[in-house]
Amino acid sequence: MIIPGAEPFFLQGGSHGVLLIHGFTGNPAELLLMGRHLQSQGFTVLGVRLAGHGTNEKDMAHMTKDDWIASTLDGYSILRDCCEMISVVGHSMGALLSLHLAAMLKIDVHRLVTLAPPIFIDESLNLHLLPPREQSQGRFVRKARRNLKNVPSAVNRTYRSMPLISIHELLDLIEIVKTELSKIKIPILILQGKEDRTVKIKSADYIYKNVASIEKQVKLMSNMGHLLPLREGRDEIFEITLEFLRQDIS
Repeated sequence: MIIPGAEPFFLQGGSHGVLLIHGFTGNPAELLLMGRHLQSQGFTVLGVRLAGHGTNEKDMAHMTKDDWIASTLDGYSILRDCCEMISVVGHSMGALLSLHLAAMLKIDVHRLVTLAPPIFIDESLNLHLLPPREQSQGRFVRKARRNLKNVPSAVNRTYRSMPLISIHELLDLIEIVKTELSKIKIPILILQGKEDRTVKIKSADYIYKNVASIEKQVKLMSNMGHLLPLREGRDEIFEITLEFLRQDIS
């Protein structure tokens, strides 16, 4: 059963579609405010729900990175049926998935925005304590409760624990994306909070140096952490994203 408010959302607008991809253990509501802002400016927006997200932890434990990729491809296909061009915006693990989509030769992505892409994870998350994959099946680790203000209610209904096996899937996805960056040639905007305690700031620089895009930008956001679409200052994130997506469109 899907958590109330954690369903995928579709916001009808113009011929430029934007696929929004949420993060690890999150749900589409995390990008709903951004989606509404983009729709108000003429974009058609689809916020996908990644497989095993927005339901329960045991459901997530049965999903793999391939299931998450399939979820993004389903969203892309829906937008392809109603939009002339598609750009992709992803947050955290959703940023990794957006990079993967942009690297796929059979997928036509117009522009790409990554919010806090996790190429390098901060040591404070203690990944060195993660058991080997064969010892992680059926095991979970506790997560802190969220209590964010002025956000959709489903944003705070995140899982209270996460499957250790899913962390392995995330780490495998990171390694895959690192090998694919040189295939990305489309315009890309990389946004990273200077106060991010989840993703190392050097992740943004790594992506910038390794993509083959001619048009590429990194913006480091002062006084902002990992939850760029949700925390104070998010309106600036929305406007920067909007300006980038609007470029070279008559």
